[in-house]
Amino acid sequence: MWMWLIALLAIIPCLSDAKRHFFPKLFREPSFQHLTFAMCFGLFLLWSAEAGVKEGLNIHFLALTSLTLMYGWTIAYLLCFPIVLSLTLFGSLSYELIGQYLVLSCLIPILTSYAVFLTSYRFLPRNIFIYIFIAGFLNGAISGSVQLIATGLFNLIIDLHQWQEIVNNYLIFIVLLAFPEGLLNGMAITLLSVFKPEWLRTFSDRDYIYNHYHKK
Repeated sequence: MWMWLIALLAIIPCLSDAKRHFFPKLFREPSFQHLTFAMCFGLFLLWSAEAGVKEGLNIHFLALTSLTLMYGWTIAYLLCFPIVLSLTLFGSLSYELIGQYLVLSCLIPILTSYAVFLTSYRFLPRNIFIYIFIAGFLNGAISGSVQLIATGLFNLIIDLHQWQEIVNNYLIFIVLLAFPEGLLNGMAITLLSVFKPEWLRTFSDRDYIYNHYHKK
């Protein structure tokens, strides 16, 4: 039940951003509607293709770093709700696990992705290569790994599995999944930053391109 509470409390800071920026743009711009619906449908398909290692220990690609860089963490988290509800309606996720799924597989990797982006923005040179390889590729690998660790720790806390069992049967996949998760997000961010930078809320030509060459 406390997972439900965390999942719902996390919506509070999202509502003002959605009211001021997201919903007006969504209702006003058909192209933005199509983009948003396509992203939700794509994530629904991606998350539907999950592998169950053991009870409570499921693995799937997230692509939440791309979603976070496109919409910001608040809107990215809000968009997870219709996706998770769709997974429940189609039988891929049980109703009892919605709160747990929202926190472990949505909120935590989204906040991790945004934290890595902010760290790179604050402390690293602002150029497009840093944005692609650090905020995109490395960020995706980190957020995917954090999600697996958080899920493993949660199963340990609720005493569903023993730690050694979690390590040997679940956390071992971090080595195998970190690179493809990073590659998936890195490729998406590369394409978007080159061809559709206006779709990336966290990307600015002024910061990552013009200022970089102006300093030279």
